[in-house]
Amino acid sequence: MDVRAALKEGIAQLSAAQVPSHLLATELLLMHALERDRTWLYSHPEDIVAPATAERYFALVARRAAGEPTQYLTGKQEFWGLEFEVNPAVLIPRPETEHVIEVALERLGSRGSARTSEAEYKRAKLRIADLGTGSGCIAIALSRELPNAEIFATDISPDALAVARRNAVRNGVDARTHFVECDLLGAFSGSPLLFDLIVSNPPYVGRNESDELSREVRDHEPHAALFGGATGVEMYARLVEQAGALLRPGGILVLELGYNSLEHVRAIFEKQVGWRNVAITPDLAGIERVMAAERAI
Repeated sequence: MDVRAALKEGIAQLSAAQVPSHLLATELLLMHALERDRTWLYSHPEDIVAPATAERYFALVARRAAGEPTQYLTGKQEFWGLEFEVNPAVLIPRPETEHVIEVALERLGSRGSARTSEAEYKRAKLRIADLGTGSGCIAIALSRELPNAEIFATDISPDALAVARRNAVRNGVDARTHFVECDLLGAFSGSPLLFDLIVSNPPYVGRNESDELSREVRDHEPHAALFGGATGVEMYARLVEQAGALLRPGGILVLELGYNSLEHVRAIFEKQVGWRNVAITPDLAGIERVMAAERAI
């Protein structure tokens, strides 16, 4: 079997299984099995695929047809222009989560005369916390953007933290990134440490919505990182409260929002004193995706 035939057969199998984006999934699985890139794939259509490689490839196709996410099968996902290891211990990074980083950087760049330019805030010795870090994608992307920042990435899952540590090494930021096993900011309760920026993509799917999830998400991604309670908004109040206690005056909190969670989270900021400049940023689909606020006192 040559490359063209392997690709055609994989596409047919994934199409028959109604796999979303089946062409892209087939390409990625064949590239992974061959250890080649897309350019090679299409410039060598008549090259013969070794029997052992073909067997490995079609085993991956069968697993994808059964619902396993392509990213878990290849073990990687791109985020913020960086490559991350992913496995079933961590959520697969989504493009919409990049808005958290965009908002955080925008807020840091507009914090007044002491830090008004991109060059100035990139030189600043910031202390940042990423809560529920998972693969480490937010923490590591911020660390790459802010080369003088000290990052603390927390997660309740030791398996997730192991993946995040490897991703920090992979992306060259392990020396400035500390991984802490705890729930949200629990390890810092009573600590003298204060943060300039706290970010989080918390669990925000309601368990009552699980039937609405795709099988790829519902059956394969870690439930502890997906579900934020019965309705999905239960974690936000505790997160905002802990962040308020550990942010410096003028410090920034940036949160990814779950579907239909905006009004609930907005009400939390209204009830808890000491917040100002609360703002919402939509994603490219127009969905209200990120909420940011500044600690006033």
